[in-house]
Amino acid sequence: MTEKIINIILQILGFIIIPVFAGGIIRKIRARAQGRKGPPLLQNLYDFQRLFQKRPVDGPYSGIFCENAPAFSLLASLLVWASVLFGWPVMLSIPFFLALQRIAMTGYAMETGTSFGGLGTSREILLYVSAEPVIIMIILVGQSKLNLDFSMESVIVGVLFISAGLVAVLAELARPPFDDPRTHLELTMVHEAMLLEASGRRLALFDAAYQIKIAALLYLLVKLALDHSKLPFAENLPVYAYTLAGFAGTVFLSTVTGYWESSSIRRRWDWVPEIMGLTFLFLLILGTLVKIK
Repeated sequence: MTEKIINIILQILGFIIIPVFAGGIIRKIRARAQGRKGPPLLQNLYDFQRLFQKRPVDGPYSGIFCENAPAFSLLASLLVWASVLFGWPVMLSIPFFLALQRIAMTGYAMETGTSFGGLGTSREILLYVSAEPVIIMIILVGQSKLNLDFSMESVIVGVLFISAGLVAVLAELARPPFDDPRTHLELTMVHEAMLLEASGRRLALFDAAYQIKIAALLYLLVKLALDHSKLPFAENLPVYAYTLAGFAGTVFLSTVTGYWESSSIRRRWDWVPEIMGLTFLFLLILGTLVKIK
C-alpha cells in the first residue's frame, strides 16, 4: 500500500513538473550543442506567465470558435498526458485526443482568415495523415502482451522500435526534419503560421498544450520500452521505480531530441509522406519478425 501511495504522489508531481522541463531541456541542449548559452530551463513557464496576464487581441474574423479553441487544445493535451501517465482513459483514445487538439488549432487558424493560417493548416493536416497511422501502431504495440527477454537481439529490436517511434513523434510535434520551429519565415512554418493571430492568454494556452504534448509523446515511448522489457534486475523493484525510470527516460529522450535538432534541417514537404510510409512499413515488418521469433 505504501508503494502505491508513493507511486501516485510521484505521478502527480510528474504530471505537473515534466511538461515544464521537457521542452526547456530540448531548447537548452540544442543551444549548448550549437555553442550558445540558450534560454533558462523554465523559459516556457516564464513565457506562459507573461502571456497569460495579457488580454488577447482579436482579429476582424474572430468568433466563438477562436475564443474556445485554446481551452479545447489544452484540455486535449491534458487528456493525452493523463492517458499516458495514469492509464486512464484507455491508451487507444490517445489518437482521438490528438485529433481534437489538431481540430482546435486548425479551426482557430482557419477562422482568423489569414493566408498564413491556411498554409500552416494544410501542412498540419499532411503531418497528421502521415504520422497518425504510425502513432496508432505504436499504441497497439503498447496494448499487446509482448515481452522481450534481456538479450542483445532484444536490445537491438527495442532500439530500432524506439527510433522509429521517435520519428513519428517528431512528425506529430512538427520538429526537425519535418519542420523547424526556430525559423522566423512564415512560409516555412506549421504551428507558428497557424498561431500568428493568437496573442495574450490564448497564445499561452496553445503553447502550454504543445509543451504538454511533447512530454506525453516522449513518455509514451519510454513507457512502451519499460512495459515490454524483461530486465533481470527489475523483478523485485517497487512500482514507483518504474515511474521514476519513465521520467528519467523522458529527460533522456528530450536530451537526444535537443542534440538531433542542433544538427538537423527541415526537409522538403514531398519527403514527409515517403519517410512516414517507410516508417510504418518498417514497424510492421519489425513487429512481424518479433512475432515469428
